[in-house]
Amino acid sequence: MYAVVETGGKQIRVSVGDTVKVEKIAAEVGQEVIFDKVLLLKEDGELKVGTPYIEGAKVRAVVVETAKADKVLVYRPPTKKSIPKLRGHRQWYTKVKIKEIIGG
Repeated sequence: MYAVVETGGKQIRVSVGDTVKVEKIAAEVGQEVIFDKVLLLKEDGELKVGTPYIEGAKVRAVVVETAKADKVLVYRPPTKKSIPKLRGHRQWYTKVKIKEIIGG
């Protein structure tokens, strides 16, 4: 059984027991979160596709941690009269563990 949920502008395939990284969620460690934007649900060989979401379908998860990802370096080479630019960015993420998938 698996589901495809939308969170943070991204679509993520999840199964029960998975630990996935999603865009930062305003929740404390150990707090339960519910993803209700379920786009696709497969259980017992039956595939349900939402238009755009499946009504009544939910995915329950527990927040494991909130942290910053590895640094991504962005380099802009110099033009004739400018100096090169090197910038770094670390994106916040929330790691969640999937507890239950509720079909709609």
